[in-house]
Amino acid sequence: MAAGTSGTIAEEQATLRRVATLVAGAASPEAVFSAVAEEVGRLLGVDFTVLVRSDPGDMITVVGTWTSTGAPAPSPVGRRFELGGRNVSTLVLRTGRPARLDAYADVSGTIGTTGARDWGFRSSVGVPISVEGRPWGLIIVATTRDEPLPPGTEVRLAGFTELVATAIANAQARMELRGFAAEQAALRRVATLVARAAPPEEVFAAVATAVGRLLEVDFTVLSRYGSDGSGAVVGAWASSDPGRPRAVGSRFPPGGQNVHALVFRTGQPARIDDYADASGAAAVVAQEQRFHAAVGVPISVGGRSWGVISVASKRPEPLPADTEVRLAGFTELVGTAISNAEAQAALTASRARVVAAADTARRRIERDLHDGAQQRLVSLALRLRAVQAAGPAAASELAGQLDLLTDELARALEELRETAHGIHPAILADGGLRPALKALARRSAVQVSVEVGVDGRLPEPIEIAAYYVVSEALTNAVKHAQATVIDVQVLADAGELRVRVRDDGRGGANLASGSGLVGLTDRVEALGGRLVLHSPPGVGTTLHVALPLTTPGGPTRGSERAAG
Repeated sequence: MAAGTSGTIAEEQATLRRVATLVAGAASPEAVFSAVAEEVGRLLGVDFTVLVRSDPGDMITVVGTWTSTGAPAPSPVGRRFELGGRNVSTLVLRTGRPARLDAYADVSGTIGTTGARDWGFRSSVGVPISVEGRPWGLIIVATTRDEPLPPGTEVRLAGFTELVATAIANAQARMELRGFAAEQAALRRVATLVARAAPPEEVFAAVATAVGRLLEVDFTVLSRYGSDGSGAVVGAWASSDPGRPRAVGSRFPPGGQNVHALVFRTGQPARIDDYADASGAAAVVAQEQRFHAAVGVPISVGGRSWGVISVASKRPEPLPADTEVRLAGFTELVGTAISNAEAQAALTASRARVVAAADTARRRIERDLHDGAQQRLVSLALRLRAVQAAGPAAASELAGQLDLLTDELARALEELRETAHGIHPAILADGGLRPALKALARRSAVQVSVEVGVDGRLPEPIEIAAYYVVSEALTNAVKHAQATVIDVQVLADAGELRVRVRDDGRGGANLASGSGLVGLTDRVEALGGRLVLHSPPGVGTTLHVALPLTTPGGPTRGSERAAG
């Protein structure tokens, strides 16, 4: 049947109904494209049907084909061409109106010469496809015969373009809905991490993974800026190896024409659609990984530029136009996580400085008492005894009064020594944790067993904290828990000092009751440690404390002595 006479109105209506049924059944765009290409080709009696999508950068992509012979089309689905020259695709997309070529002798442009050379086109007609008022692409029918396509071909194609546009709009709406749901789920997962104050590196890894999978890119990279624009990678994900973010920890110098440098210079989102022309150290790495297109969005913390999150693709087409907007939601969460971590670090360091200052003050008071008041009292006692020895033997009443004064002075000196010892035990400063805890055990009113598995000295803030933890626990066990046996264990393991104090008392202790345990909790947490109390009524009390052997913001051993 000739192209000009094929197809009756009934056949055309039946064909449209079949395509409409496919569209109504929520078939995928690919299935609709294939069906439309075949139905149109058979209805119009042509040799080829081609559906083409318009892409950014004056590029087009073949999305559906059909041939009358059943053989594969010379340019399969997915092949891309550059617009330009004299051909139906360029004419339709430039004007937004139907176009035809009845002779291919003077055709030009890559798509035109491919149609003439590879497909053998002699006549073709193209009709634009618009989706929701925006140009989307076109449908082309062509023959290899010498006679041109009938004059009514453009009108008959128009009915199919409306169905194709409806299928595309429906599919886009479904994809947008699924994409929105997936994006919200990914944002919720990251927001949960941020809300529970997860470490920044955990948030970075989660964001990199979520963004990479959500946007279906090949790479995600989170980088922190140096003051000069240099970069340090803090989070990364790659579709080819998602479990091994090899780039984390790597650094690169500033400068060049690449997404990282563009975002740093402008403080705005940036994109590069072809990394072949990019430059700079970051671009070299990107080119080694075969980046083709990339988009970067700045990460701001407290109003200052902190870093950038970028995504990249190896595919030849640019990243979607909404990539920057979709990344923005994640950058806000990253910024919040960083702000939270910085605030927590500042608080911990501040608390550690307060605790260290208090320890320094106690040590200074103890030293002042020892070197000042204690020495004066000792000297006064010696002079009093000298006066007593030099007095006349007959002055018995005076001698008795001197004896009383000497005894009172001795008791005052002993009380002062005990007070100074309680402020800061000299044995802890001089001998370390083991002898200091042994001394605490000896002075206790109940039986105390002590195991100290520590070799050598520990950082001074750690020793002081452990000492006061044990001291407070012993005091509470004797005064409040009515314990008869107390077990103390102190071990250094895996970068932590672990302290456990267990008694057989009446239990029922509560961290919220009493200033002693509250103060201990503040001291332990200020050093980055943790305190856990287990004290069921009638069963006894166990206090667990873990202290990191590197202290945040705390002074090193001996620094207070040098400063004092």
